[in-house]
Amino acid sequence: MLNLAYTSSKAAVNMITVAYAKELWDTPIKVNAVDPGWVRTDINHGTGIKSPEEGAAPILAMVLLGPDGPTAAFVQDEGRLPW
Repeated sequence: MLNLAYTSSKAAVNMITVAYAKELWDTPIKVNAVDPGWVRTDINHGTGIKSPEEGAAPILAMVLLGPDGPTAAFVQDEGRLPW
């Protein structure tokens, strides 16, 4: 069953990510969204296939972006995803 509150909040986060990225486009600040994948957490009762360390890897990569890195991107381990 579709969880309306969860999916709606995810869509809102995506929208605000792009809005902030556009607002900050001409600054050194990068605004991106990261999909860490299915990570073992308390919220999924430990059923994720990735460890927390594996889930943190794409997030850390985006935190360490250089000045030529993307903005308004949606990324995961495998690279950029379409919005």
